[in-house]
Amino acid sequence: MSPDAASPQRAILQFLTSLQSPARILVAISGGSDSTGLLLLLDEAVKAAPHLKISLCAATVDHALRAGSADEAREVAALCASLGIPHIIMIWQGDKPKTGIMAAAREARYGLLAAAAESFEADLIVTGHTFDDQRETLQMRGVRTEQISTGIADAVLFNRRFWILRPLLFSSRADIRAFLKERGVPWIDDPSNEDVTYERVRTRRKLSADAGAERNIRAAWEARLALSARGADWLDRHFTLHGGLLGQVTPDGLRQDRAVLDYALGRLTAIFGGQPFVPGRAQMDRVLTFVTGSRLGRMTAGRVVFDLRRDGLHLARESRGILPLVLQPGEAGVWDGRFYARNGLSTSIVVEAATPYAPSFLCLSQESSASKSLDAKDTSRFIESITAQTRGGWIPVTSTGMRERMHHLPKAAWKRAVASAPALTSEGNPLSEESARMVELTPYFAPFDRFLTRFDFIFANRLSAVFATAPYARLPLRSIDGKTI
Repeated sequence: MSPDAASPQRAILQFLTSLQSPARILVAISGGSDSTGLLLLLDEAVKAAPHLKISLCAATVDHALRAGSADEAREVAALCASLGIPHIIMIWQGDKPKTGIMAAAREARYGLLAAAAESFEADLIVTGHTFDDQRETLQMRGVRTEQISTGIADAVLFNRRFWILRPLLFSSRADIRAFLKERGVPWIDDPSNEDVTYERVRTRRKLSADAGAERNIRAAWEARLALSARGADWLDRHFTLHGGLLGQVTPDGLRQDRAVLDYALGRLTAIFGGQPFVPGRAQMDRVLTFVTGSRLGRMTAGRVVFDLRRDGLHLARESRGILPLVLQPGEAGVWDGRFYARNGLSTSIVVEAATPYAPSFLCLSQESSASKSLDAKDTSRFIESITAQTRGGWIPVTSTGMRERMHHLPKAAWKRAVASAPALTSEGNPLSEESARMVELTPYFAPFDRFLTRFDFIFANRLSAVFATAPYARLPLRSIDGKTI
């Protein structure tokens, strides 16, 4: 996990000694040189150091995209059997998309690896990404943006559950292949690695012609970690969440360092908008210009309404484009990119925007009517009625103090936020409190809950505290680059 660990053997030894132990490692192996080298390097090191109390298992994902992939997976299984390493083949089932196949394959691959890790009771997953992959990624991202990229992260948390680590990220493919040749171990060459229809292959060929351009990304990593920590501090000092739906930034928070504001506000935009990525550079520049300007008003970006007032900036999901989610009994899913829901009922349910149901819920109160406009007291009661009984308990509006604070919120901003709340229905009728207790409903952070790099961990974990959700799983490491964590 360090740029100083150039040789594959040294990188693996440093990685293993940095792990919390005992540990069971799932090795993702395709049969290519990088992953085959990773498996053998780990196997030799683990057998040479039994005191580390580390064991290995392995998984191969057969994407079933080309002829021969099943035979290749069986070759890998035979290699693992010869080493005494438990191995499983995971097959990507079902129809494959006609566009975006690489991204879809990546999603499927990590999902299947996580399932394999579950079955083996592994503590973490490792992949064979190398410095060659890092250089290609930096080159591709450099074409798209002038910002310094952190490239491939050395540690990524998948689905809040498994850390995926890349111990060979600063070792070269040539050195790994030299190691395999010394051991007399062959590898499989994937023909797609020569297909110039893929951007990475074209980039690889350019780099091979100009191999002198190397980039040290350690400084970029340290800067990103520092920015994450400063963003977390900014959340503590300048951000308030009202009723789980409406964000508010203090006026002073909008006057902070632009890099911190860009980082924190960009990620809040993705979260309130239910998007996996922060807005693009041009869109974020427009947002920052607006929120740091002197003119009050509203603008929309990334499916979020930014309402700038004298008491600060209010953020809420815009009401357009919120699609319903149907969940069968026992089924789970993510609604609008903002809420995770699991149906524990024996009947199907629909999760949809609360707007159509606000009048009927508000009629639960004698002082409300379908024609009456929503105020803070009404809407807090409304939110309680639709969500307070869910196991997630994500909206803390039951206290008198919270209701009093809602009285001071801008009515239009609060009404907009409530309209984007999730309402649970079955056959067109709101769920009873008893039925609602059987539905798990919790906030979902689209830019973090599927893939969270260690660079954003501090900020994301602080955000979990703000939304009163479970913290993210900690890195299974005792140290990084020799430094205790």
